[in-house]
Amino acid sequence: MSRPRVVIVGAGFAGYRTAQTLARPTRNKAEIVLLNPTDYFLYLPLLPQVASGVLEPRRVTVSLTGTLPGVRLVLGEADRIDLDGRTVHYTDPEGGEGTLSYDRLVLAAGSVNKLLPVPGVAEHAHGFRGLPEALYLRDHVIRQVELAAATDDPGIRAARCTFVVVGAGYTGTEVAAHGQLFTDALVRGRPLRGGVRPRWMLIDIASRVLPEMDERLSRTADRVLRQRGVDVRTGTSVKEATRDGVLLSDGDFVGTRSLVWCVGVRPDPLAEQLGLPMERGRLLVEPSLRVPGRPEVFACGDAAAVPDLEKPGQYTPMTAQHAWRQGRTAGRNVAASLGVGDPAPYRHRDLGFVVDLGGVQAAANPLGVPLSGPLAGAVTRGYHLAAMPGNRIRVAADWLLDAALPRQGVQLGIVRSWSVPLDTSSPELPRMPGGPHGGTAPDGEHPPKDGEHPSKDGEHPPTPGRAPSVTAASAAAGPGGRPAYAAGGSADPGRGDGPASAVPSASGPQSEPGDRPVPESQSPAAPLSGDRPAPVSDEAVAVGPRRRAGPGPDDEEAGRPGGPGADRPGVPTVAGPAVPGSARPDEPAAPRPEHPVEGTS
Repeated sequence: MSRPRVVIVGAGFAGYRTAQTLARPTRNKAEIVLLNPTDYFLYLPLLPQVASGVLEPRRVTVSLTGTLPGVRLVLGEADRIDLDGRTVHYTDPEGGEGTLSYDRLVLAAGSVNKLLPVPGVAEHAHGFRGLPEALYLRDHVIRQVELAAATDDPGIRAARCTFVVVGAGYTGTEVAAHGQLFTDALVRGRPLRGGVRPRWMLIDIASRVLPEMDERLSRTADRVLRQRGVDVRTGTSVKEATRDGVLLSDGDFVGTRSLVWCVGVRPDPLAEQLGLPMERGRLLVEPSLRVPGRPEVFACGDAAAVPDLEKPGQYTPMTAQHAWRQGRTAGRNVAASLGVGDPAPYRHRDLGFVVDLGGVQAAANPLGVPLSGPLAGAVTRGYHLAAMPGNRIRVAADWLLDAALPRQGVQLGIVRSWSVPLDTSSPELPRMPGGPHGGTAPDGEHPPKDGEHPSKDGEHPPTPGRAPSVTAASAAAGPGGRPAYAAGGSADPGRGDGPASAVPSASGPQSEPGDRPVPESQSPAAPLSGDRPAPVSDEAVAVGPRRRAGPGPDDEEAGRPGGPGADRPGVPTVAGPAVPGSARPDEPAAPRPEHPVEGTS
């Protein structure tokens, strides 16, 4: 008699924990298959430390095969689910199509970037939900400082040294905090001409930073940022983004070459294809995480609208804390459906959160006790070491080295601007035009030719006529315009199972990668996360999203990101080209041989 098969779609917080919980009680009783586009779980709360040079990229990636014994990993990204046929159709890293049959299905596909109808944002901004974006941001920041040091134009120098972060939630606050320390370190030994200093701006329509946290922690974070020199502007939003800067809602135009978009996430569109009852883009489930009318299907994390038994009539927010715990409940209930153990509804208790502000500074409220300063910093780092499924010694070693040695301000050049567009449903996978199937981008877009429409950093994608080699670490777009992937990563952007949006909306779930859960059996404080990298290859390759992310069902309010009327007629859509058409003529073009691509967490 064959064993029943359990297929888990996505290896972010929810998917990883489901597989981890399910593996032991069902050993030799069920086949557990984890479908994910990359081979690692991304611990996303530490991603800002990757972007600021504190941690080496592989430190925040945890091997799925190495930490999930008894679970079979299938590399690929789910394209379609046939509920009646009980099959999941997917595309593997080399563009091939595959099918997995199942007896039980756990949908933990996570979330994607939340795009809002702000003119120019899709073309000029970059998100912060995957390792490729963190690696790109690190190189971009170093490049801007180096180019600023070389220019004689004081206006260009100031613009290159201005970095704008939109969204003052967990992720945006941490990116700005770590970024300011990083750029200060870059210019400490080589001051810029004219007395120019790197300037970081943190913008949010909310009245305070970290609007989803306790007000005391918000004040702590605001104080630390301002003392560090970060220009914090609350009650402000971006009205338009251009190649030369951003126009703010207060009428101020800020010259900049760097726009980081951290306004939140929306549920992965995969769930919408099922034709089942939805709640603002999330699949409605019972407290047991079963899908009504489909007893063989479970859903958890950002993909599921789970009733909040602590707050009747409401659904649990899209946070990493809930995704991690829901994964455990889903694993237990799937096992119960196979005759192992008893089912139970999902219940939760808020154990607190932490926000890492860089250096020894942090803001935390473990078990409701507000902390700040070095004590909060120690609690935050202690929690991360306890909560990570792996790499603890390596992470601690990097922290010690960072405390003793200066950071290395060197560009790696492995992720370019055009490979990490904001408008993508797969931030864990860099997208590359060019490939063995005709030399076009995976979605049919043609890469720019020499001298025409380079990317925002002046970087040119690979020559259209040249077909890069396909290696184990990278592959080109598959037949029929299907995307191909660089190996690594998780279908459920870890921190994307994460927190509430930094730009809150009264309508619908808005979440931002980066809220931190506190495991019941471990020290209090932050969340886990799970996103993924793409390995280094000798050539750039064709990689693209299977679904296009756009304004979500919760973007109905106007006047601010995610605010009322965001979808009202007459407001331009943010869906932009895969290859931005805003050239930086004064920035160097990439060398003609395609650049290698390194993966995400």
